[in-house]
Amino acid sequence: MAAAVPAQLPAADRGSLRIADRVVAKIAAQAAGEVLSDVPGADLVPRGTTPHASVSVRKSGTRDAARLRLTLELGYPADIGAVCGSVRRHVTDKVAALTGMDVPEVAVEVERLHSAAARRRDEGRVE
Repeated sequence: MAAAVPAQLPAADRGSLRIADRVVAKIAAQAAGEVLSDVPGADLVPRGTTPHASVSVRKSGTRDAARLRLTLELGYPADIGAVCGSVRRHVTDKVAALTGMDVPEVAVEVERLHSAAARRRDEGRVE
């Protein structure tokens, strides 16, 4: 006699998964770093300087929505608007893909610009 196969429970009855805000922030910071490593002027930003992310997760209908705020440093000169747009798009896509959350907002704040001229001045060289 064959054993009965249990019926699949509807998703709503199986439980839910809660992803900690700090995990979402870590994913966002990592995704921003992926973009920033390939932009012009990336070599001007001091090593060890990584993007910082903070997140606010709220329930939005049946899904969670993550509102992100990123703080980063860029090399200059660069097209700051284009770089921030690339970061915003990549972070939105990556967070949504890895967490299943809606990402309605990614605010990008440029905290500091690093220029080649300032680096030369700091090293004591004048051209």
